[in-house]
Amino acid sequence: MRSIAYLLLGLLIGGSIAVAMAQPIVTESTSKAETTVKSPPPSAISPNITTINNNMCTSGVSAAVQTQIFGFSTGTTFIDMNCEKILLSRELSALQMKVPATALLCSDARVWWAMWDGGGPCPIEGKINVDAKNHWLANPDLIPSRPVIK
Repeated sequence: MRSIAYLLLGLLIGGSIAVAMAQPIVTESTSKAETTVKSPPPSAISPNITTINNNMCTSGVSAAVQTQIFGFSTGTTFIDMNCEKILLSRELSALQMKVPATALLCSDARVWWAMWDGGGPCPIEGKINVDAKNHWLANPDLIPSRPVIK
């Protein structure tokens, strides 16, 4: 048993000395690495223009363009004049001003001719009904041309 212990002790010490005396292995190598970074291009985000109120006669339009270097975005609103005319006429009518409300709508040739064809001419210079009709007939140059409705 003692001989086995000496044998193991000898192997352990001998192995340690052999490892300590071993020459290091030096390997030289050169490697080339390329790194490609892929990222999305910057974005031009167009503004969101909303008109939620029913009493607003505007419409929003927006656009955006983006390249790798330059981005541009813009937005604007447009006023619907016919919508404004209807809202103003509605307000005048709510204030019990029926003749001015009708006169405002009559600035549109389609309304003027609808009123004329219906037998109730548009008010002019404070005149209504028969007096307005006579005034229109006496001044045909003030009558708008009949629109073509498709």
